[in-house]
Amino acid sequence: MDLSTTRTYVSRSARAAGYCAIAAAHGLALVVLIPVLVYSAVLCLVGVGLLVLPLELRLLRRLADAERSRLGRWAATPTTPAGPHTRSTLRAVLSDPATGRDLRWAPCMAVAGTLLGLIGAVLFLFPAAVLVLVGLWWVFPADEPIKVMMNIPIDGWGSALRIGVPQFVLSVLLALTGPPLIARLAAASSRRLLAPSAAAVLAERVAALNRTRTGAITAHGDELRRIERDLHDGTQARLVSLAMQLGLAERTLGSDPEAVGPLLTRAREGAEEAMAELRDFLRSIYPPVLADRGLAGALSAVVARCPVPAAAHLGELGEVPAQVEVAVYFAVTEALTNAAKHSHARSASVTLARAGDTLRAEITDDGRGGAAEGHGTGLRGMRRRVEAVDGVLRVQSPPGGPTVITVECPCAS
Repeated sequence: MDLSTTRTYVSRSARAAGYCAIAAAHGLALVVLIPVLVYSAVLCLVGVGLLVLPLELRLLRRLADAERSRLGRWAATPTTPAGPHTRSTLRAVLSDPATGRDLRWAPCMAVAGTLLGLIGAVLFLFPAAVLVLVGLWWVFPADEPIKVMMNIPIDGWGSALRIGVPQFVLSVLLALTGPPLIARLAAASSRRLLAPSAAAVLAERVAALNRTRTGAITAHGDELRRIERDLHDGTQARLVSLAMQLGLAERTLGSDPEAVGPLLTRAREGAEEAMAELRDFLRSIYPPVLADRGLAGALSAVVARCPVPAAAHLGELGEVPAQVEVAVYFAVTEALTNAAKHSHARSASVTLARAGDTLRAEITDDGRGGAAEGHGTGLRGMRRRVEAVDGVLRVQSPPGGPTVITVECPCAS
């Protein structure tokens, strides 16, 4: 076994031991949390538990999501974190399907996670303990010599070399192979309890499709109403004015030909303004810059025009479906508009990258934060656009900032 292979085995065992140590820490935390959850559930009978139990379940969700995030390295299939609860009432928390999985995982983790975690961490440290104990055989009384493994006493340097060295080699083998096996066993157990079943995944998928379909229909209706309003209040009004001016010029032509010139001039100006408004209106439906320069070029132009000083970090995107380009373009545009109008940000940044078949955009600003979907239609519109292309929008905007809006859309051809 060469040096690089040895380093690989040691590094893998060290990572596994770290996973086991964290699993043991989570297990011990759950040993404390589970009785608190039970006590709070009983207190729901008198009303007090209705206030404290949701907070405790959110803490449990944080522990469970931390475990879900760590499963990818050791479990056969990674598990996506369930995310924080969207609402704080007990009914809403309990209605979340992931809460049931969290509660199912907690007692198993408290017992099996603690035991497996401690065993894995101790196995990694076992060679050091063997080396120290064998080297300090002389500290122990002669009538009670040290027995490290297999109940074989070590009472001199001869027995330390004859017995201690093989025991140390055996402990090293256990340290290199034991923690990874235990980490995989613990991760597989956690994933079985924390990951949704195939039926649950299908049900959540159907619910998400129904929700996005409803959102897409609503967004489509809102868009049609916006188009009708913009055409009625803008372009149509200018065209009516243009027709009136041309009619007046027609009637004036016979009686006062010299007055027709100014009327035609105003009519031409009105026609030019109507065409400009119509061009702006068409850009709001599908920006021509997307067709001309692609998504990266279009967002570079948006960032350059942003009233807030902004930076763009654009990676290689490859071929992106047109509907995804539109959704991401308008999401970034709306996020930067919100940063300039409502967040009072001093700077912003846009990061756009593609990982496999997923396009990910992240818009960050250093404003005052506190953005929420209930405060206006901007974020709701962004979410509808993104979910209409089967994407995901996440908003992190604590009071005081910063605000981070993440958009992830599938872009497989």
